[in-house]
Amino acid sequence: MATAQTRHPAHDELRERWTRTLLAVRRPEAELPPGTPSPGAYADDLLARWAEPHRRYHTTDHLIAVLDRVGLLSSHCEGPKAVAAALLAAWFHDAVHLPERSTNEERSARLAERALPEAGVSPALTAEVARLVRLTVTHDPAPGDTAGEVLCDADLAVLAGSPREYAAYAAAVREEYAFVPDRTFRAGRADVLRGLLDLPTLFRTPYGRDHWEHTARRNMTTELELLLS
Repeated sequence: MATAQTRHPAHDELRERWTRTLLAVRRPEAELPPGTPSPGAYADDLLARWAEPHRRYHTTDHLIAVLDRVGLLSSHCEGPKAVAAALLAAWFHDAVHLPERSTNEERSARLAERALPEAGVSPALTAEVARLVRLTVTHDPAPGDTAGEVLCDADLAVLAGSPREYAAYAAAVREEYAFVPDRTFRAGRADVLRGLLDLPTLFRTPYGRDHWEHTARRNMTTELELLLS
């Protein structure tokens, strides 16, 4: 279990949101083995992870933003199960985040693979959630992967903030990697931005393309120019 940190002001509301999502998809209570932890226990563990003190961007506020955007984009999903998978994947997608590691998405997916069956989620839905978490490595879902499109768009929407919001996001990312020398960080960050800009489209949902694509590309192009100047 993650070590408990200072409670976020939205802790209780998030706990309720997690519980609603989990109860909508878990097996009936009568089918759960004795001693199955309550939904709140899993929420508390996840929220403690998101509140770890070393995080600067991948924080509880990021979790809230992604959950809210999944809700905004949910009509793009093919049915309630796809929406539930995207919501659960949002909870897990950065649940493990150690800036010095390159395996965070994989470790987050494995956490989902351990926790969700214990919480009463079917093997099929667990596998789908883990797949979606792993997809956030590339943010490049296949055409027709509606749950993947929704999760990736929700995660990348931060790129389409106002100039002030984007600057705060970029500063938080730099602070999270404060241990990396500036020259190395600038080169690595530039590679990340180029990789995203090289995608045919950043956003795969109609809403994302219409509302976020242009602004996100403008923001990233500006940051890239600053990094290379």
